[in-house]
Amino acid sequence: MKRCTILLASLLLLLTSTVQAQTEDNTPKDSTHLVYRLPIFSNINSTSWVHTQRGFAEARELHAKAIIVHLNTYGGEVLFADSIRTKILNSEIPVYVFIDNNAASAGALISIAAKKIYMRPGANIGAATVVNQSGEQMPDKYQSYMRSTIRATAEAHGHDTLIAGNDTILQWRRDPRIAEAMVDDRVSIPGIIDSAKVLTFTTMEAIEHGYCDGIANNIDEVKAQIGMSDARTVSFRPTAFDDIKGFLTSPILRGILILLIIGGLYFELQSPGIGFPILAALIAAVLYFAPLYLDGLAAHWEILLFIIGIALIALEIFVIPGFGVAGISGIVMAVTGLTLSLLDNVVFDFSGVGDGEFLEALLIVLGGLSGGILLTIYLSYKLVGSESGIFSRLALHTSQDNDKGYIGVDSQPRTLVGQTGSAATVLRPSGKVRINDEIYDARAMEGYIEKDEEIKVLSYSSGQLNVRKIK
Repeated sequence: MKRCTILLASLLLLLTSTVQAQTEDNTPKDSTHLVYRLPIFSNINSTSWVHTQRGFAEARELHAKAIIVHLNTYGGEVLFADSIRTKILNSEIPVYVFIDNNAASAGALISIAAKKIYMRPGANIGAATVVNQSGEQMPDKYQSYMRSTIRATAEAHGHDTLIAGNDTILQWRRDPRIAEAMVDDRVSIPGIIDSAKVLTFTTMEAIEHGYCDGIANNIDEVKAQIGMSDARTVSFRPTAFDDIKGFLTSPILRGILILLIIGGLYFELQSPGIGFPILAALIAAVLYFAPLYLDGLAAHWEILLFIIGIALIALEIFVIPGFGVAGISGIVMAVTGLTLSLLDNVVFDFSGVGDGEFLEALLIVLGGLSGGILLTIYLSYKLVGSESGIFSRLALHTSQDNDKGYIGVDSQPRTLVGQTGSAATVLRPSGKVRINDEIYDARAMEGYIEKDEEIKVLSYSSGQLNVRKIK
């Protein structure tokens, strides 16, 4: 138990460590202006989103005049790319993107959200079709969402109104149809892209069609083009906490942690006293809630709601026969606690939470619960139920039949039927009787029997003698 306490304390200590941003050595220290650089050089995932959140927060604390997202990525998860692009669109600090080499798929969506895009010679932007982990194109409902999102991102930069004779022409600063062509191979734009091809721009093509505002070889050249060549540059430095938090907040890992919580509780109930399953469930619960709590998503009452739900389920299993109000209430409370912990709500105010976020959180929890139940049933047979299982010695595999002498209670009291004795205690209606100087559990069949009154044994059932007072 001492080792478990040390392990949990170490995890919490690691999760609460922080490191400050560092200043680039090659920038003027006396400059009053500051540019914040946020590098994203890997696939877009939960860790990228954690880095972005802390980077933007640091930029605000440092009163940065601009944020430059230094981007080189082949894509990643649409969910987190959408969160990053929303962060960029809603930023009070102007956000610029420097594409160092690639801005494919989710990277293209993030780039289009920026105020201006700068690209290195030979860089690329586009190819934003939604694919699965095997690289196969996802069904059209996923493509439809991505088309709408990337089109709306391009439209967010507005348009200019041109008057040509009697006609009013809207000239988009970033043509939404071009953005849509980066997702859908069915979009055809004469002179730019034919149908059956997904659009990807080189640096020069992006400049020609309004998807690149200038060529740059490094951050200093980007600063010069946005008029801040004399500004200090502060770069984001990820900490161990950021990387661990990003890993722990991955939707896949959240589902696995829920699975471990449910599986650990199940195996502990099946084989009480082992200790390891409940320890695994406890560690999984800490890893699930800790980063969410530190991030301000999981409140005290949401964690307490989950704990009360688990307690009600245990109460239903061990104390209350059958499965009724306590069990159902426990399941609802546990699922609610797990789900609300993933949402940025204030108590029951969900004004800042979109329907998609709520549905995603609910699916993560239900998916983890369903997978946990199915996996624990399977493992309970493979590891314990089967005679060849790893933990097979923890379970009884032989049958203990009555005809072989196996009985649940002592059968000797059955031989006392018809004998007489006296009440060793008051029977109201249960108590103790004395027969042949031995004490037995008994129950009065008629009324109450006072102590020392004579009794006769009528029958034996449910582990006790059924007696009647001798009148």
